[in-house]
Amino acid sequence: MLTADLPMPALNIVFAGTPPFAARHLASLLETRHRIVGVYTQPDRAAGRGKQLQPSAVKSLALAHDLPVFQPATLKGAEEQEQLAQLQPDVMVVVAYGLLLPQAVLDIPHYGCLNVHGSLLPRWRGAAPIERALLAGDAQTGITIMQMDKGLDTGAMLHTVTLPIGSHDDRQQLEDKLAEIGSQGLVYALEHLEALRAGAEAQDDALSNYAHKLDKAEALIDWKQPAELINRQIRVGIGRTPAYSFLGNERVRLLRAVPEPDTGRAAPGTILEADREGLRVACLDSTLRVTELQMPGKNALPVADILNSRRALFAPGETFGASSSATASDHP
Repeated sequence: MLTADLPMPALNIVFAGTPPFAARHLASLLETRHRIVGVYTQPDRAAGRGKQLQPSAVKSLALAHDLPVFQPATLKGAEEQEQLAQLQPDVMVVVAYGLLLPQAVLDIPHYGCLNVHGSLLPRWRGAAPIERALLAGDAQTGITIMQMDKGLDTGAMLHTVTLPIGSHDDRQQLEDKLAEIGSQGLVYALEHLEALRAGAEAQDDALSNYAHKLDKAEALIDWKQPAELINRQIRVGIGRTPAYSFLGNERVRLLRAVPEPDTGRAAPGTILEADREGLRVACLDSTLRVTELQMPGKNALPVADILNSRRALFAPGETFGASSSATASDHP
C-alpha cells in the first residue's frame, strides 16, 4: 500500500508520441476521466511508393477525437515552449515521441513529464529496448514509467510492470504485449501520481545498457553462429528489418524458424533437408528449421508453398551466404 495512496483529481494532460505503440497509450487515456488538452507528434513523413506525406498513428487518432495537434520540428525554441505552456498541462505524457525535451519543457507541467519506456530500467536505455532484449536472450522485460529528467532514460522510476519473454515471441508480438501493459500501467500511474512520485526510485547507472537502434547490417545472417542466436535475429526483424541471407543470386528474407540442437553435419549455411516441415540449415553446432520465407518482390509464404515452385533453389547441399555469389562450391 502506497503512503497517502489516494486517487488523483482529473488531470490536464499533454500527450507526446508518434508510432502505433504510442497511439495505444493515447487510446487508453481517452477512456479515462482525465482531459487531453493537446497532442504532440512528429511532422508528417513521406511514405509508401508515392512518397506522399502520411500522418503518424498518434496524429490520426488525435484528429479522430478532435484533439488539438501540434507538430513542431523542435521544442527548443521559446515560441514552441510558450505554446506548450499556454495549454496549462498538469502533466506531459511522453511515449516514443522522437524529440528530445529540453529542461525548459520538462519544467512546464505541474507534475513534470512522464515517460513510458519499453524496458525494465535501467536494463535497456535508448531507442530499441525491445529489439535489444530479444537479441540478448533476456528472460523478461517490461515497462517502466519514469519521471523524465535531462538525461536519456535516466529519470527516477515511478512504476514498473514485468513481462516474461516467450521463446517464440517476435518483436511485433512483444511490442503489442508491452503496449497493453504499458497502457494499463500508465493509467494506474496517473491515478496514483503523487504517491508514486513520493516513492520514486533512482536508477542504478551501473546496471544500464544502451539500446542502439538496429543497423540494417545487423539483419544479415551469419550462419557461423548457433541456431539460437540466428533465431533471435529472425524474431527481432519481424515487421521492421527482416533478417536475410543470400541463396544463389536471390536475397531471401527469413521470417520464421525454430532452433534445433542437432549438429549441423555440414558447413554453416548448408541446406540439409527441404520438405513440408521447412528447411533444415546447418549452423554452428546446431541446425535451424526455417518455416517461413519471403522471396524478392513476393509475399511471405510457408516454406512448403515456396518449394512447390522453387524446389531446385532450396535443394539439400545448396548454401546460404553473405552475398549473392555464395554457392555450394564456396565451401569445402
